[in-house]
Amino acid sequence: MTQYPTIKMLIGGEWVADGGEGTMPVTNPATEAKIADCPKVSAQQLDAAVAAADAAFPKWAGTPGAERHKILSRAADLLRERAPEIARVVTLEVGKPHAQALAETKGAADLIDFLGEEAKRQGGRLVPVRGPNLLQQRVTQEPIGPAALFTPWNFPVNLPAKKLAGALAAGCSCILKPAETTPASAQLLVECFTDAGMPDGVINLVYGDPAMISEHLITAPAVRKVSFTGSTAVGKQLGALAAQGLKRFTAELGGHAPVVIGESADFERTVAACAGTKFRNAGQVCVSPTRFLVARGIYDKFVAEFASRSQALKVGDASADDSVEMGPLAHAGRVAAMRDLMGAMGGAEGEIVAGGSAIDGAGHFFQPTVIAGPSADSRLMTEEPFGPVAGIVPYDDIEEAVRIANSLRYGLAAYAFTADLDESHYLGGALRAGMVAINHFGVGSPETPFGGVGDSGFGSESGVEGYLGYTETKLVTVAKSGG
Repeated sequence: MTQYPTIKMLIGGEWVADGGEGTMPVTNPATEAKIADCPKVSAQQLDAAVAAADAAFPKWAGTPGAERHKILSRAADLLRERAPEIARVVTLEVGKPHAQALAETKGAADLIDFLGEEAKRQGGRLVPVRGPNLLQQRVTQEPIGPAALFTPWNFPVNLPAKKLAGALAAGCSCILKPAETTPASAQLLVECFTDAGMPDGVINLVYGDPAMISEHLITAPAVRKVSFTGSTAVGKQLGALAAQGLKRFTAELGGHAPVVIGESADFERTVAACAGTKFRNAGQVCVSPTRFLVARGIYDKFVAEFASRSQALKVGDASADDSVEMGPLAHAGRVAAMRDLMGAMGGAEGEIVAGGSAIDGAGHFFQPTVIAGPSADSRLMTEEPFGPVAGIVPYDDIEEAVRIANSLRYGLAAYAFTADLDESHYLGGALRAGMVAINHFGVGSPETPFGGVGDSGFGSESGVEGYLGYTETKLVTVAKSGG
């Protein structure tokens, strides 16, 4: 059995096991067994965390970028060293296969490395002067202040690492509130930073009631930046709250990613990539491919092969079996949502050609599911399922595929597979999304911005944007004295 740590909060450099509001259970979604108690933060403890971040901010903001980089680099190295252990904890809390959890953890270390390097690279710029009396005009990026960071359960190491690294590299102090169902994953990540030499108070870690914590932190005068990853509905509420205090807000929200598959695409490579990526983390991924728009000439063949591959996946308890390819859904509510969606199938809603049912026994398991022929306005094609369900529809021309792909207010990720160069260029420009990948599903590298448009949010994380999002722009212009 993987060693599961005692859950503690970090407030002002002190690890705190007692929550002022009691505890909440942490369970393994594959077995439904309780694995720990997690402390629930009180309002007084939140005030202490904000005060600690506020007090630590000036010194951390004034720390040279090269020194900030050294600490982040050490944290990334520790995360790599501890990755096997941390990945086991991720699997216990989320249920994703160990290989996926390990890749997430190692990838998080790469994110920390890249964003830490930005602390050395971002020195501002000089702007040419216009008149003889001006000596210099310089533009700098100043850290914005203490940041409140909110992350969900589906990537419990990657998403906190992405936010922490951007904020810390830029010189901001933080209060991190991860998902209450995945506290140990975030705690083990934060321990890498503290063990790397992060000064007390720069990182604070709290758990508890999401609504209470978010309102308390966002309205705290000392907090100047809010970053949230989660549902569109909650993101809109938190964005409105942040706007009342004129606080900078980054939101990475829901998606419903289309995949346009042209007749010229390499069929075997494409269908293998689509089936493999769709069911990663049981489809509980914001950029998961969900609406497959397939050229009519290959549609029937694609549906049959995709369904066959989905039925061949090994589903089970990844914490007990490393050969499992798809684990459980996060909780019973997700299974109920999938059942409700399946109850609408038939006619214009589409035909179930594979899966479609919950799996009996312990754990929150649902079969990998393929739906053929849902109409463009069906529930599956307009509402993000956030589960192991794929909808596949035919199209007759590429313009029709783009119309369907762009028909929703979501715009996080979009994908396309084609061997036609003209079609590739057309789709790259025509698909409305913050991230578009052609002939692969890679939209999450440390060097590139990650974010959406429309109801998928605004602002970007990772890449240079992930650093700049925690800064304010300052102009300093100097004229000759007496002139």
